Amino acid sequence: MFDLSDISSSSSSSDEENIVQRIPRRRRALKDRTNPFELYDEQEFKMRFRFNKETILWLRDILGAELEPTCNRRKSISALNQVLLTMRFLATGAFQQLVGDTFGVHKSTACIIIQRVVRKIAALKPQYIKMPTQAELQNVKLGFYRLRRMPNVIGAIDCSHIRIESPGGLEAEVFRNRKNYFSINIQAVCDANIKILNIVARWPGSVHDSTIFNDSALCADLENSRYGDGFLLGDSGYACRSFILTPLIRPQTAPETAYNNCHKATRNPIERCFGVLKKRFPCLSIGLRTKMETTLTTIVACCVLHNLAIIANDEEPPRDPEIVLPPEVNEIHVQNNVRIFNNENSAVRTSLIRTHFG
Repeated sequence: MFDLSDISSSSSSSDEENIVQRIPRRRRALKDRTNPFELYDEQEFKMRFRFNKETILWLRDILGAELEPTCNRRKSISALNQVLLTMRFLATGAFQQLVGDTFGVHKSTACIIIQRVVRKIAALKPQYIKMPTQAELQNVKLGFYRLRRMPNVIGAIDCSHIRIESPGGLEAEVFRNRKNYFSINIQAVCDANIKILNIVARWPGSVHDSTIFNDSALCADLENSRYGDGFLLGDSGYACRSFILTPLIRPQTAPETAYNNCHKATRNPIERCFGVLKKRFPCLSIGLRTKMETTLTTIVACCVLHNLAIIANDEEPPRDPEIVLPPEVNEIHVQNNVRIFNNENSAVRTSLIRTHFG
């Protein structure tokens, strides 16, 4: 005789096993990150991320292997999204929390990613920011000569202030510049195509342009005639020397006036360079609110990206209406110098005026 209870028990056990087999294993849920490449057209994308899509992919390829997630907690954040997140930070100057919210990541994760990416970009400085070699010097000189026929110019030099938060501490006031805000005074040299050839980004805002130059490795190279008869063009905040020519403060003759006009037009690329740099990366105008080490690294990274944009022929992005710039930085570039050098006896400058403008 069959025991019905055994049959019932066996049937129940079999049904439970079937139910267990039909329930799929729960997979770890990953956040669905919005894909800006699909969300925005080319113009909107460039406005938000400051580069076109092709350049962003190129930058991802340059950095990709080093940006691949290395721990399980960040597996859902691709190298491309890490680059885009960082570009949005450079475009807005917003706190990492706001940028992180845009990409659906926590503030701490956004902070780690931004620091990581700007370090990798800044590390490319030796490849993309460098003075011309002896073989390249002639092309650089030719670029400047074509502007207003001034010979032997190897670069235009100037400084510009990058707004920062007060670093605090006993030495905070050395970062306050003459316009009464805290800043880093950066020195840059560019060629006729506004490509940056040299960058110094470490001095507090109260330090004068000439002090930064005199302490730089570039000044030592020029003093040692590393670039032959080539010279830089600087404004009146620099001392006129054989390797850095400045305008005449009080031109007296027609040739001297012609020299000043030529000097102004030929040195103009450095003015445009700072303007284009700050327009592409509004964080440099709005101000950086990060730790000092990250701030300096970010400035260098922006300069590297500026040169990459020139190499890629990536034109200036449109203005983002969501970004409001401080009034004083809407101008292309404002003269930083208050100290004026009166060096009217430079032999190189005198000879140049006599032979080319006389």
